[in-house]
Amino acid sequence: MHCKTQEEVNHYWETLCANGGQESRCGWLVDKFGLSWQIIPDALGELMGDPDPEKAGRVMQAMLQMNKIEIKALQQAYAQS
Repeated sequence: MHCKTQEEVNHYWETLCANGGQESRCGWLVDKFGLSWQIIPDALGELMGDPDPEKAGRVMQAMLQMNKIEIKALQQAYAQS
């Protein structure tokens, strides 16, 4: 599921994890019915699509450490020098 804002990511993450859902890595979760979802902010694709492989790589490494994807943390990894 693609989301435009962190608020949208948070809404779907909290709703789908409620009542027995389980978090996983890289934006994945399993809802209470056993269905898998990946909640991805549009910013992830934009930042990882940068032609600078170092910037894109830092974003990828940051994302691999997350359960719920946090846009601000991705942007911070991208901006590191």
